[in-house]
Amino acid sequence: MKLLLDQNISFRVAKKLKSHFAVVEGVRECGLYNKDDRAIWDFCRQNGYTVVTFDEDLFDLTILHGPPPKIVWFRTGNLSNDQIIELLIRYKATIEFFIQDNSMELDGCLAIYQNGTVHL
Repeated sequence: MKLLLDQNISFRVAKKLKSHFAVVEGVRECGLYNKDDRAIWDFCRQNGYTVVTFDEDLFDLTILHGPPPKIVWFRTGNLSNDQIIELLIRYKATIEFFIQDNSMELDGCLAIYQNGTVHL
């Protein structure tokens, strides 16, 4: 399981999650800093990453073109780095299931909401 944290998520989050997820990188580590959403989406599609983002545009690209990549989309408003880390760790099993299971007809997006609920 490979996660790419979009540029609206601090590289510090990736560093703190490395002990919890097999691969977690920020856009800067992948040479994508300040690239547009399509470039990030294409990179993830070609390299097997799931995107973690606050950005609706990446979700729209997946709806338009279909997964991969899959999207973990925070629908929460602004969160601190610690809050992002806590939510990703709390929902790790759900995220892993979402990424690995291709038998269900999922829209390619796992949404995490302000109240802590998750929607596939």
